Amino acid sequence: MVIPVHDVNPARRTPWVTYALIAANVLVFLFTPGMTGSVTGDGSLAQMCHLQAFLDHYAAVPRELLQHRMPRLVPTGATGVGPQGPGCVIGPPGYDKSPELSVATAMFLHGGWPHLLGNMLFLWIFGNNVEDRMGHLRYLLFYGVCGYAATYGFALLNADSADPLIGASGAIAGVLGAYLVLYPRARVWVLVPFLIFLPLRLPAWIVLGLWFVLQAFYSAGQGVSAAGAVAYVAHVVGFVAGMLLAWPLKPGTPPPPEPPGILFGRRARRAP
Repeated sequence: MVIPVHDVNPARRTPWVTYALIAANVLVFLFTPGMTGSVTGDGSLAQMCHLQAFLDHYAAVPRELLQHRMPRLVPTGATGVGPQGPGCVIGPPGYDKSPELSVATAMFLHGGWPHLLGNMLFLWIFGNNVEDRMGHLRYLLFYGVCGYAATYGFALLNADSADPLIGASGAIAGVLGAYLVLYPRARVWVLVPFLIFLPLRLPAWIVLGLWFVLQAFYSAGQGVSAAGAVAYVAHVVGFVAGMLLAWPLKPGTPPPPEPPGILFGRRARRAP
């Protein structure tokens, strides 16, 4: 509905953990086998098979998380020719996979540039203030807990799914939930697609509240043709987890600065 580009809420200290998380996500994406070909659409069969094997190894799979057992046959990364033509070879897994650890590795995997850049944009805008309020180590722990909560929440509602679950969206949704609790009145510059991209400065409670409502709407399969393509349920669970974890920090949180100019909200001022 809106694209956030900047918040009027300066942090007191450098958000090193947020920077490190963004850098790690970008580096993992760049070095994911076969990802370049899959993104551009011109990848070879060998690249696609290698990518499929990599994701099955390091992504979180709901069935594995709940049943705690590996499938007997998985993609090996090799190609072959079968009765139906060329395809990816499957065979017994040649590795030991920890379903619990796969939740952590899956948080650094993304399915394409839009997936990666969208997540990193939200983390860049909202992560610094949450880290500033929590402190570096507690923020890193918070990020991981939200990611695990989002993944397991999705798995509980999709217990029979064998599709790999990847992305930092669940953890970042937790960051958004925390920001909404801690800084609901902070102003956020957004672009609203209305014939052209119209820049507006809105309170965070409107921007993030609408984002959450949209995720909840989509998680119910409403307004989308294939709700299963995106783990909207993970976004909802991560967001709620972030709100709950940040709630004890709300008392004593300094309010964001009130910028001059025409604003939306109760504290709107006249433009000079």
